[in-house]
Amino acid sequence: MPSTCCQRQDVRPSNAATVAAPPPTSTSSDELVGIVDAAYSARAREGVTATYAKTVAEAFGYTEEELNTVPEGSHMGLSCGNPVATATIKEGETIVDLGSGGGIDVFLAADKVGPTGKAIGLDISEDMIILARANAAKKGLKPPHVAFVRAALTEPLPIEPESVDCVLSNCVVNLLPLEGKASLLKEVHRILKPGGRIVLDDIVAKKPLPDNIKNDLAAYVGCIAGAILVDEYKALLKDAGLSNVLFVDTKNDLSVYYQTTSTDSQAIVQSCCTPLPAGVPVSKPTYDINEWVASYQIFALKDGVIPSTNPPTALLRWWDAYPTVKSAPSSVSAEEVVALIRAHPDPATPRDFAVVDVRRNDHAGGHVRGSHNWHAQTFYDDLPSFFAKFKDTTRVIFYCQSSNGRGPRCAGWYQDYLDAHKGEHGSASYVLKGGIKNWLATFKGEEDLIDQD
Repeated sequence: MPSTCCQRQDVRPSNAATVAAPPPTSTSSDELVGIVDAAYSARAREGVTATYAKTVAEAFGYTEEELNTVPEGSHMGLSCGNPVATATIKEGETIVDLGSGGGIDVFLAADKVGPTGKAIGLDISEDMIILARANAAKKGLKPPHVAFVRAALTEPLPIEPESVDCVLSNCVVNLLPLEGKASLLKEVHRILKPGGRIVLDDIVAKKPLPDNIKNDLAAYVGCIAGAILVDEYKALLKDAGLSNVLFVDTKNDLSVYYQTTSTDSQAIVQSCCTPLPAGVPVSKPTYDINEWVASYQIFALKDGVIPSTNPPTALLRWWDAYPTVKSAPSSVSAEEVVALIRAHPDPATPRDFAVVDVRRNDHAGGHVRGSHNWHAQTFYDDLPSFFAKFKDTTRVIFYCQSSNGRGPRCAGWYQDYLDAHKGEHGSASYVLKGGIKNWLATFKGEEDLIDQD
């Protein structure tokens, strides 16, 4: 969809966007999700002024001390509360943040769970995930301790069942269509451990919204038109299987989104322009936002006794915490690798190739003689040091058990890294066809080709 420019200098809240007809009532759920994705992706790319972000964050309960511990770009004026402050997060727990944005709540939670815990952010926007990962890098935070994963919150979450102690969210559930809200809360119940809890900060309707608000797509993207009544929200939580539900009206003044200095106003107007259909210009609502909606903090529990042990992982797929591979490295046959090894039988002498085993827990049982072991689960984070070691190696050949998953993925990550550093190396990435499974079956008993642990 083409980008549009703001046509007036009116100020709209920084968590809103330039929007257009058709209104929400005639827009499909998938279209609404796509529009929200586009709006917040633009926010991730364009950002807001530091002054505006700090003003909104402090208005919704973040302390100066908390804000000083997180990268500046992790809080973007998109909050309506501070869920971490009341979530009683303990060391060693696993926390999931729904709609994690620039990462502020994940980073605050990570400080509380400590090195033995996990803090995972989920967001539909690829641009937000890129931003959050960059912010995590500034703090030296890596998976599995801290992970940011792209996920559509209206679909099954990429999280293992009964693996999460606490689910957080901050001004996000209201952005989902009604059926999306319902399915998300059922997914929340699925991923929570027995005895697990939720702390959601969200915008809730004080009374039924009139058509002029419900049909305003700008108000929807701005977290207003998608708000539902407390009783409707409670019904969704109950249907999801959650109990001990408590709604607390925070009494926050939502007009803070429009309260800017003259210095910030222009920056906010410009940052509101998002890649949405051409239509109405960005403007401040003509109604009093506080009359119709309010920020609430919502608590609930999953029935059951909290287990004494933690599952080994929470992410359904560990590689979701890393960028998707862009390249497609070529494959080499086992016979081609044999020729390379036998032409250079002494691993201690210089070689123009390297064979890399990316297995970890299944590394036992034999491997290609002379191969290097770099675990797939930490390979992406180790790319700079891997590059430094192998950048002048002509052929770097990766394998795993069958070379269908980890091997090609690590080879792709390495090739992507090489492509991003052209002119700095003489290396290329390859995948061993059939992996170690085929290698052991083909060359059983040939000691110059197989090494045992």
